[in-house]
Amino acid sequence: MTPSASSRPELSADLTEDKFLRWYWRRDELAGFARGRGIRATGSKDLLSARIAAALGGRKFEEPEPRRENGRQLAGDLSATTVIPAGQRSSQVVRAWMTEQIGSGFHFDVEMREFFSRSDGTKTMQDAVDHWHATRGLGARRIDDQFEYNRFTRAWHEANPNGSRDALLTAWRDYRNSPVDERGRA
Repeated sequence: MTPSASSRPELSADLTEDKFLRWYWRRDELAGFARGRGIRATGSKDLLSARIAAALGGRKFEEPEPRRENGRQLAGDLSATTVIPAGQRSSQVVRAWMTEQIGSGFHFDVEMREFFSRSDGTKTMQDAVDHWHATRGLGARRIDDQFEYNRFTRAWHEANPNGSRDALLTAWRDYRNSPVDERGRA
């Protein structure tokens, strides 16, 4: 049976690239499909989707250049004057020190992940603490595109402050099972 234009199809090699891109697919669905077709199944959901779309469209996929990171990462005892090396990851060592300075409310949100990943070797751990405090109270932060469920959930709760979890999950299933070009952005 052929699905209608607004019915979510099965993820199969018979899909066209355009039809594939019209629908929401979970990462585990994409990875399983990719493995079954000999497509590399690693990386972000966006990267995996791009590989599959290229394969379905009969195009060669150009893998992005790997990020070049400085091999040196912070370890051991840190202090406010410790210089953050270029390419520092959001590591457990950094998390522990930041939590000591800020308290249990510290977490690696978008602002902090970007602060560390964009470090050029001139910032200190005190700069990181200052950045944390400077970026609090900015209101709701943007949720990256790959976290579509999180974006949907935030918007749904804003529109339905007294809504139940079951109602949220029903709305998410309806949203997810609608073509991208036919659903309203939640």
